[in-house]
Order: sequence, then C-alpha cells, then structure tokens
Amino acid sequence: MSKENSVVATYRTHSEADHAVKELQRGGVDMRKLSIVGKGYHTDETVVGYYNTGDRMKYWGKIGAFWGGFWGLLFGSAVFMIPGLGPILVAGPLVAWIVAALEGAVVVGGLGAVGAGLYSIGIPKDSIVKYETALQTDQFLLIAHGTAAEVVKAKEIIDSTNPAQSTLHTAQAIAA
Repeated sequence: MSKENSVVATYRTHSEADHAVKELQRGGVDMRKLSIVGKGYHTDETVVGYYNTGDRMKYWGKIGAFWGGFWGLLFGSAVFMIPGLGPILVAGPLVAWIVAALEGAVVVGGLGAVGAGLYSIGIPKDSIVKYETALQTDQFLLIAHGTAAEVVKAKEIIDSTNPAQSTLHTAQAIAA
C-alpha cells in the first residue's frame, strides 16, 4: 500500500461536485490530480449509452454533459459494474488505482472496487466504508491527491464549496 496525501469530499448532487471541480481549477489545482466518482444517474433515469473513441468518452443519459465535461478535463475514465450499486462512473487517476488494486488482488475484505483503489493509496478502511456508503446513496466523491501542501490547498478550496463532508488523509497521519 503506497502512502499518498489526499483529500476526499462527498457532494450530494452532480451540480455541487461540478462547482467544486471548477473552483479547484480556478484555484490552480492540477486537474491531473483530481478524481470524481458517482453513479451518474438517479432512480428515475436509465443509462442510454456509453462509448470510448480514442482518448474521449461519451455518456448518453440525463446528465451526460456533466460526465462528458469531466472526461475531457480529468485524466482517465471508466465505468465499473459493481454488484448492489450498478454502473459507477470514475474519472481521474482513481481509475488506475482501482485497476491496479483489482489486478493485484488488493481487495480487502468487505471493500468494493472503488474502496480497493482508495485503500491502495493509504486511505483508512473506516473512511472507505463511509465513502462507499455515500456512493450507495447517490452522492459523488471528489478526490484530490498530491503533496501535503497541494492537498491542504485543495481542502481549503473544497471546504469553501460546502461539501457534505471532506477529510484530509496525509501520508504522515496514515503512517502513524
């Protein structure tokens, strides 16, 4: 398990998460160090389609423009089918962490694919359970990682956007 510095925030709606990403971008946060995770739909909506052409992904559905914007802005994108949750959409470096965790059989008892990716960078299991619960209730996760100074700056910006919750996970605290 590597030790990364990160801040994880949950947002109740896609518009709140979108606003936070735009504020982080305005604040000079490196977009290559952001990930967003969510179901991408609500119970009254069905996924109409999803495809990948080269380095671009397209999602057809009620909030397709929301996901399309992230896939153009953030590095990496994927859709994972998770039992009990359905399709989970992920944009950013978390995609690689999830794939690496799954390929390396890092899945820890009781954690799903997203949790395995978060665990692989040092996020504590008790926090991961909260984040997976947020996904089950149709919330969105926004993850920023980097140096301790970068994640402190990101957390300050995130906190100004009124997330449902935000938690700083530093390598020093994880090691302790």
